[in-house]
Amino acid sequence: VTQFRMPEDFKSVLDKQVVGPSTDTFTESDFPVQSFKPKVQIPFKRLPGQSPRKVEEERRRRLYLTFDIAELLSSKGIDSNELMPRHYDPDNIPPIEETKDSVFPIYLPLKVFDNDEYDCRTPEEWISLGLEPGSSDRKPVPGKALLPTDDVLGHEDPKSQDLIYEWINVGVLDYDKKTELYLVHKTDKNGLVRDEEGRPILNGGITAEG
Repeated sequence: VTQFRMPEDFKSVLDKQVVGPSTDTFTESDFPVQSFKPKVQIPFKRLPGQSPRKVEEERRRRLYLTFDIAELLSSKGIDSNELMPRHYDPDNIPPIEETKDSVFPIYLPLKVFDNDEYDCRTPEEWISLGLEPGSSDRKPVPGKALLPTDDVLGHEDPKSQDLIYEWINVGVLDYDKKTELYLVHKTDKNGLVRDEEGRPILNGGITAEG
């Protein structure tokens, strides 16, 4: 019987077979899969006529991916770069005729207007999304942060007049209860959260040496 002999280039035969598009994720990512899942208030056992829980999660996930905070603010006439307070420069005050609004700088911090009563998750729940089942390492959680484009000057003087602030993709590493601030790290051009040596940043950046 010669019909069932395996060809020598069997791997090339398999490579030529095109079944169709796959749902597998082939792009490398430092974020857990569950960190992209939205929170839905739907019972696990559905009633007849209701959408399954997984279907509703996928619908909302795709919907939320279409939203862009910079575009949403811009549609309301808000310049994200002006949300950050700057140093007051009395020597460079523009004439009132050239200004549409007040000549005085922004002086009320955003925290005054912050309200977390309707947040779908607590900060601890957001951070816990970085834990994958069966793993003790906590990965970053994807997010966006209003950060300066110049990292060096941004660290030296965050209120400098020369800085430009933009919404940038970040990985959320940790949360501080006392200051109510998140520790974030900018993603690289491939959307990865890596340290200077190219290693994934785990457990909020805390190393074995502390």
